[in-house]
Parts: sequence; structure tokens; C-alpha cells
Amino acid sequence: MTLQKALSKSLRIFGILKRVLKFSKKFRIGFILFLAILALGLASNFSPPYYSYLYYLPTGMQPKFESIDLIFGTTADGRSVFWVLTHAIMNSLIIAFVTAMIACHIGLVFGLIAGMKGGAVDKTVMFITDAFIAIPGLPLTIMLVMILKPIVNLIIIGIIISIISWPWSSRMIRAMALSIKEKDFITSAQLSGMSTLKIIFLEIFPHILGFHLTNIINTMLGAIGAEVGLAFLGLSILEIDTLGTMIYWIQRYGAMLRNMWWWVLPPVMTLIFLFIALYLISAGLQEYLNPRLRGGR
Repeated sequence: MTLQKALSKSLRIFGILKRVLKFSKKFRIGFILFLAILALGLASNFSPPYYSYLYYLPTGMQPKFESIDLIFGTTADGRSVFWVLTHAIMNSLIIAFVTAMIACHIGLVFGLIAGMKGGAVDKTVMFITDAFIAIPGLPLTIMLVMILKPIVNLIIIGIIISIISWPWSSRMIRAMALSIKEKDFITSAQLSGMSTLKIIFLEIFPHILGFHLTNIINTMLGAIGAEVGLAFLGLSILEIDTLGTMIYWIQRYGAMLRNMWWWVLPPVMTLIFLFIALYLISAGLQEYLNPRLRGGR
């Protein structure tokens, strides 16, 4: 029975995805662009064992089509830019996904509880939320990264970034929950004896789902940008390839001053296309889930 429910949910999600792809041109373009970037990242599974060796290949070589190792040229320390980029994409997406799953769902739970319970619970939750909002994000992130430096990894980086990301979604979810709570169908559900938990999941959450999905996409965008900022300051995991650490090593080796454009362009263009893809996916979802943006369709 559980397997049937899981299969039914998967088919439903696939059906929604199919309808959004058919409805929104923005979503189609963003989704195809994201799949192309993801496919490039998945190519990291086929990288040769020597891709991480320093000075294994000729240093600073321009792109050549002799082999896949040299298709994007080599770095100043003799590594293939192509294989470094594939690993960087996957690692950056892992950080973004971890951040989005933690930050958005913490914000969702806190916002729904504060909006539905009200009173002392609402004041307590909002006090905690506002306290995190008031703390400057960058200094807090830098402090946490420095404290956790001995154990930091991709998951830890995602958790650290999520600490400064969840309060904003919590506030917005609370505002939406407070507005929906005043509707007549919520009053009817309360008078019929429905529990608060059931009202949250069956009556309120479906109205917030659209915002929650777009918030996940937007949080992924913010997480990728935050990791790039940390890496540029030398505070990310410099031993692991991410789009941020690629930028760090580019400026550390003076690639732009040495006119090594083949090392600079791949991560920069990937970041640009990744941001465009996620933005278009978010905009397409908003168009599909918002009746006003759908134009009555």
C-alpha cells in the first residue's frame, strides 16, 4: 500500500511537471538549460583518476580538440578545466540542494506554526526569527566556517548557509498563513472539529505550495552565490572543486592578468547560465501556480 501511494505521488508530480512544461515557455527554457548543466555535471562520474593530479597535464594550455581532457584547456597547475568544471557543477548543486531543503523547510514549519497558533507561540517564533534576521549574515557565516573548519564539507557548508537563509521564508510563510487563516473554509474546518495539524496540511499547505516551490529554487540561487562569495574570500573547501573555488583559484593564480580566458570563461558562463535557468524555472512556476499570472487559463 505504501509503495502504491509513493508511486501515485510520483506520477502526480510527473503530471504537474508535464503540465508546467506545456504551459510556460519560461519554465521550458529554464528546465532544458538546467538539464544541460546537470548533464555536464553528471559527466564527472566518468572523470579519469588523474583529473585531480597537479601538473599531470601541460600547464596553461589553450583549448584543443585532441582529447576531452584538453577540450577546455588546462589550468596553471596542469589540471583539465573540463573535468574540474564537471565536478564543480555537481558539488555546487549539492550545496544548493542541501541549503534549500534545510532552510526552506525550517522556514515552512516555523511560519506555519507561528501563523496558526498565534499568541505566545507566534511571539516566541517571531522573536527567534527576527533575532536571526538582525544578525549580519556574512560575519555570522564567516565565524561559523572558521569554527567548523576542521570538519567542514559540502553538507556542512549547506547547513551554515541555511542558518542565514531560513528566517526570511519563515516570515513570508507566517504572513500567508495569517491571511489564509481568516478565510471562511478554515473557520468551517475548525468548527467541524478538524485538528490544527490536519488544517495545516490539508487546508493551508496546498495554498502555500506554489510559494514554497519557488522559494526552494530561489534559495538554491542564493546558496550558490553565497558559496561563491565564501570561496572568493578563501573560506570554502578549497580542496574540493566547486564553482566558487574555481573562481578563487582563478584569481589566486592571476588567470585574468595572464589572459588565460579558457580557465576564466567556463565557471563564469556556467554560473550565468545556471542563474538564468533557475530564475526561469522559478518564474515559470509562479506563472503556472498563480491564477492571476495564468490569465484565467
